[in-house]
Amino acid sequence: MGLLYIAPWLIGLLVLQLYPFVTSFYYSFTDYQFFNKPEFIGFGNYIKLFTSDPEFFKSLQVTIVYTLFTVPGKIMMALFIALLLNKNMKGIGTIRTIYYIPSLFSGSVAVAILWKLLFMNDGAINNILSMVGLPSVKWLGTEGTAMVTICLLEMWMFGSSMVMFLAALKQVPADLYESASLDGAGKVKGFFYITLPQISPILFFNVIMQTITALQNFTSAFVVTDGGPNNGTYVLGMKLYNEAFKYFKMGYASAISWIIFAMILIVTLLLFRFSSGKVYYEDGGDF
Repeated sequence: MGLLYIAPWLIGLLVLQLYPFVTSFYYSFTDYQFFNKPEFIGFGNYIKLFTSDPEFFKSLQVTIVYTLFTVPGKIMMALFIALLLNKNMKGIGTIRTIYYIPSLFSGSVAVAILWKLLFMNDGAINNILSMVGLPSVKWLGTEGTAMVTICLLEMWMFGSSMVMFLAALKQVPADLYESASLDGAGKVKGFFYITLPQISPILFFNVIMQTITALQNFTSAFVVTDGGPNNGTYVLGMKLYNEAFKYFKMGYASAISWIIFAMILIVTLLLFRFSSGKVYYEDGGDF
């Protein structure tokens, strides 16, 4: 009876997760053209990626830059807003909900389309700049501004991280701040010596999750900029998509997906390694 109840989840795990996971690993070592039978070529796809595909290195560079900008920016924005909303005042619940709403549409194509319309040459952002006497900006016309545009879209959806920070801030004992104030510590020292250590587990968790999300980014680059201009926003997710569903090179696309997986694994392990002794737990535990 227990197996019957978990059958939907178990079937989903095997068919929609485990099977694609294993088969993609196999396909990454094959020349698989989607409509043809896979032909085993060993490390041929990986060798081609690292030796004769300049587009791959461009997309790898773009993905790294995108991650380095969005993850710290999103974390700092979420923490800053959480600190502002960590107050007891009339209507604070409604205000928190309003700040969280954008995250409900995270990864949404509709939001990406709206973002593109806002930052077009004749979009609302340039109209506002013109109203205050500032020159218009070609947000989607150059590599630098296009990257800023999609980074801002990701940073704008900070709601989920904000909620976790807010929950963590609620758990910080108030007597710690009272003791610190009696010793002459101000709000700045209280933040760095009390708040940050106390919420460090949630901070660490958010960094890991946002890094994984950034390395897998696809929607914003695909919808807002289509990878342009000059492949300036051509992230690895777009490279994978084009190889698989535009050129039907499933084996080659599978190799790219496993490189992304390896990047996520390495970055996650490094974060765990460097967090040792820096993340505070009440029970004194470690990873």
